[in-house]
Amino acid sequence: MSAALRLVQKISATRAFAKAAPHVIPAVDRAVHRLTGGKVLPSARMLPGLVLTVRGARTGLPRRTPLACVPEKASVKASQEAGTWLLVGSNFGRPAHPAWTTNLLAHPDAEVSLHGETIPVRATLLTGELRATAWESALRFWPPYAAYQARVPREIRVFRLTRREVSDA
Repeated sequence: MSAALRLVQKISATRAFAKAAPHVIPAVDRAVHRLTGGKVLPSARMLPGLVLTVRGARTGLPRRTPLACVPEKASVKASQEAGTWLLVGSNFGRPAHPAWTTNLLAHPDAEVSLHGETIPVRATLLTGELRATAWESALRFWPPYAAYQARVPREIRVFRLTRREVSDA
């Protein structure tokens, strides 16, 4: 692991980062993603990322959220082909679950934008042994998730996104 990556992981595990990042990173990601037609997501330079579009739990309106993702295959390309990713609802270690997780619980059929491609997905909240296994994968992939979990009494939600077929019906 590079020294730069270790430094980023150390900084991202701090409370100061958790306070500022939710206001800055998603706004920059959304703007650049929109301006590049979905081809560029700045935060994905450090971690694989996607933009999740899911209907709001109460409003039913589309909500777009840039998120880090954990590909479940050996490479991002393999994951794109298989269409499976983990999303970790860490909310940067803040007390409440992020809104996108509540939206996925209400409306598990969603879309992700990845490298300019829109992919229909179905989200499954992982529990029990499935969650434990996915959580270990997420921690190996991005160790700061452990610091986020240590700061909050809630269990951080972990979702698996699976590519779904869209029927014409």
